Amino acid sequence: MTTTDDPADSERAAGADPAVPQDDGTTRQFISWLTLAFMTTASVASLRPSPTMAIYGLAAIFLYLLPAVVFLLPTALVGAELASGWSGGIYRWVSEALGKPLGFLAVWCQFAMTIAYYPSLLAYVASTFAYVIDPSLAENGPYVAIVIVVVYWSGVLISSRGTRTIAGLSSFGLIIGTLVPGVLLVGLGIVFLGQGNPSAQPMSPDHWLPPWTGLASLVLIVNNFLSYAGMEMNGVHVSSLRDPRREYPRSMFLATGLVLLIFILPALAIAWVMPSAQLSLTAGLMQAFQAFFDHFSIGWMTKVVGVMLVCAALGGMLTWLSGPAKGLVLLSRQEGYLPPSLQKFNKDGAPRNIMVAQGVVTTLIGVLYAFSDDVSSAYWMFSVVTVQIYLIAYLLMFVAVVRLRGTRPDVERGFRVPAVAWVAGTGFVASVVALAIGFVPPEQFGDQPLWRYLLIVGGGLLVLGLVIPAALLRYRKPSWIHPDHRQPSDAI
Repeated sequence: MTTTDDPADSERAAGADPAVPQDDGTTRQFISWLTLAFMTTASVASLRPSPTMAIYGLAAIFLYLLPAVVFLLPTALVGAELASGWSGGIYRWVSEALGKPLGFLAVWCQFAMTIAYYPSLLAYVASTFAYVIDPSLAENGPYVAIVIVVVYWSGVLISSRGTRTIAGLSSFGLIIGTLVPGVLLVGLGIVFLGQGNPSAQPMSPDHWLPPWTGLASLVLIVNNFLSYAGMEMNGVHVSSLRDPRREYPRSMFLATGLVLLIFILPALAIAWVMPSAQLSLTAGLMQAFQAFFDHFSIGWMTKVVGVMLVCAALGGMLTWLSGPAKGLVLLSRQEGYLPPSLQKFNKDGAPRNIMVAQGVVTTLIGVLYAFSDDVSSAYWMFSVVTVQIYLIAYLLMFVAVVRLRGTRPDVERGFRVPAVAWVAGTGFVASVVALAIGFVPPEQFGDQPLWRYLLIVGGGLLVLGLVIPAALLRYRKPSWIHPDHRQPSDAI
């Protein structure tokens, strides 16, 4: 999950075609559909979910393909139509179609999901870094909790000071933390099998589908919805294509194929060397690297790769730590959704107050890891909460595109989704099913009490995704609107 840079900056960095003069004296930069495909791949692909799907072995291919067809492509196509017709992101899209309260709910969910996302991301960082210092710490709750709290607040401090050097960390992270380790992992796996070593998990055709033991056998697929989140954000670039109707679908199909390769091949490589029963959802990637490096007698490389993965994850976190919060604060200044104390920016332009409030909740969640005797299960629960909160925003987006097609057909769109009702309907149903399946504990949850799982997952979704935004809407006051945006009729 990532955010995109300013469109103009992205186009220049991607090597846009020569500028074309327009009637208003400005110039329009074009990019090729191949460039957009690579930009989209960079914004979505990651190695972090690989251990989750590696548990399924060969069936990981099917479990990646299914959500790609029913969720990834619909979000990309729908996002392109909405972005090419209305600027302002998901708040504008949903507000135009369903009203401002639901528009606020959509943008709130994009912010609130980070509250649950940061603990799961930093749990991955903690488990990965454990292989640099002491692998036994990877499943140690107090260690993971300390890393979450210390690293998160360090990130807040850096972001609140407006450090410009973090701007380029996203591209650095893609190369150092995704492409190089991914190619290395798959390459080691191919050589490993080429030496005649048996795969740790079955790779025969009869394992193409996961064994059916009820919904619990499929629940880890929910994580893929978070893995694919953000695909729609690249719809903002659709107007930079010379022939959007033809080139955008081509670009998205290529990007989908590349994303699938980056997701699937590392997952299979992990399955080749690690039995599913021994895989950690947080440290599985490092488990596989260590197993390969030990096999080839280059165990010292484990620490090197661990540092690369940690740097990439931290760089990605820093590049967008204040992004969702800043967007919410700017919107709240105009509409009065947040109390004035949470609308303040510091001298460096960072929304420090709301980041601190967010950090308090993140800290409380992180501390829960200290009392967990199963870091993988805690990681999974917070990952599910993240997905479910984010899915609320997607549900509203799918409804919005169909609604706007009927109520605002006059608005010029650079791209129109073919059979929009079917495409959006497919994405909507897939999101509802994923949201429901998220309440089923995975088989890897073990013998832990069901009530604890439901309390964390259901409570997180209810409180962070619904109760808090409903309360903010219910109790907001006209005086919460920033003075720069008040109308004479607004009550003070």
